[in-house]
Amino acid sequence: MTTSPTLNTLHDALEKNSSPEINSIIKDLHPSEIADILESLPTKQRNLLWLQENIDQGEILPYVGDSVRVELMQSMRLTEVAAATSDMEPDDAVDVLQDLPDEIAGKVLQAMDMQHYQRLTQVLFYPENSAGGLMNIDVLTVRTEMTLKMVLHYLRRLGKLPEKTDVLMVVDSNNYYQGVLLLTDLLTHAPKLTVGQVMSTDIQAIPVQLSAHEVALLFEQRDFLSVPVINEQGILVGRITIDDVVDVIRAEADHNLMGRAGLDEEDDMFAPVLTTTHNRALWLGVNLATAFLAAYVIGLFEATLEQIVALAVLMPVVASMGGIAGSQTLTVVIRGMALDQITTTNISWLLKKELAVGLLNGMIWAIIVAIVAILWFRNIKLGIIIGIAIIINLSCGALSGVLIPLLLKRFSIDPALAGGVILTTLTDVIGFAAFLGLATLLLLNYV
Repeated sequence: MTTSPTLNTLHDALEKNSSPEINSIIKDLHPSEIADILESLPTKQRNLLWLQENIDQGEILPYVGDSVRVELMQSMRLTEVAAATSDMEPDDAVDVLQDLPDEIAGKVLQAMDMQHYQRLTQVLFYPENSAGGLMNIDVLTVRTEMTLKMVLHYLRRLGKLPEKTDVLMVVDSNNYYQGVLLLTDLLTHAPKLTVGQVMSTDIQAIPVQLSAHEVALLFEQRDFLSVPVINEQGILVGRITIDDVVDVIRAEADHNLMGRAGLDEEDDMFAPVLTTTHNRALWLGVNLATAFLAAYVIGLFEATLEQIVALAVLMPVVASMGGIAGSQTLTVVIRGMALDQITTTNISWLLKKELAVGLLNGMIWAIIVAIVAILWFRNIKLGIIIGIAIIINLSCGALSGVLIPLLLKRFSIDPALAGGVILTTLTDVIGFAAFLGLATLLLLNYV
C-alpha cells in the first residue's frame, strides 16, 4: 500500500507539474497502488497523473473504482480505451466496458481486433453481478484419456499458464465438465497414469447464472482458490478465481457501510462540489421528511410540553435508547441476510430472541434512567413514566430491527440503504408518542 509520505511527496510534485519527479515516485509502485493514489487526488491532479507517459493505463484501470474509472476514460480516445483493454484479463476488461454508456462501449468494441472482440463478447453476454460476469474465459482443459506425461508435455509447449492457475479443467470431447486435475497431483503422480485416474470430482462447477453474492459465499465456505463455471447445458465456459471474489466481498462491505448513510459505495471522495451535493441531496430530503414526521408527533403534545419542561429535556433519552437498540438488531439481521443465515424456519426464533433482549435491556436501563430522572427532577411519577417509555421503545426497536429488513427485502428494496432511516423514524415516533402520551395521561392533571 502507498504511505502518506509517498502521497504527500506526489502531491508536491503534481503541484509543481514536475514530470521527472512524478515518474520517479510512481515507477516502483504496483498498478493497484497507483489506482489508490488516483482515487486520493482532486480532479486536476488526478488528470495530470493519468496523462503521464509512464502510466500504463491498461494495468491500472481494473483497480480503480467505477466512478473514478469513468472519469478517467472520458479523457481517453476510443482507440486508447480499446488498446488499454487488450492486455487485461477478459473479466477485468468487461468490468471496464460495463462502466461506459452502451453506445460508447459498442464503439470501443468495434475498435478492437476481432480476436479480442470475440473473447470479450463471451463474457459481456452475462449480467455483471453473476458468475458469468465474474468469470475468466482463459481456461486450460485436458481430457480424461490423456496420460499425465502427455499433459506435462502439453504445458511445456504452451510455455505460460493463465494467471492464478491451480487446477486444469477436465472435459470430454464435447467440452462437458468432468472434474479438475490439481497441479500438485500432476507433479506427484506417476506419468503413466491417466487424467481420469488422478482427477478430482470434489469441486462442483457453478452455474453461469449464479449471483455474485452466492459465488462469494461458496468461496468463503469451501476455501476455493478457483472454481469452474458451466452453462445451462453443463458445458465449461470459464472459471472464477479468488481475486475476483475478493472484489465482490469488498464491494458488498463498502455497499453496506456507505448504504447506511444513503451513499453509493462508488461515490468519488474528490468529485466536484456540485456532483457530490447532487448525490447527497436526495437522501437528506428523505431524512428531512422523516424528521418532520417525528416533529409532528411532538407537536401533538405541545400543551403538555408547555406545562412540563422536564419532558423536553428527557425526550432525546427515550428516542436515542430505542434507536441504538434497534440499530444493533438491524445490523445483526442485515448481516445474517447477507450470509444467507436467516430463513423462514428460524426467523420466528430470532424474532422472539430479539424481543426478549429488548425487554430485558429495557427493564435494566428503565430502572437506571428512572432513578436519574427522580433524583434530577424530584418527581417519582416522571421517573416511572420515562422508565415505561424506555421499555416500550427498546422492545419496539428490537422488533423493528428484525421486521424492517425482511419487509424491505420482500419489496425488493435494499435493507442496507433504507433500513436505517426507517428504523430511526419509527423509534423516534414510538419513543416520543409513548413518553409524551403517558405523561399527558398520568402526569399532566397533577401539575
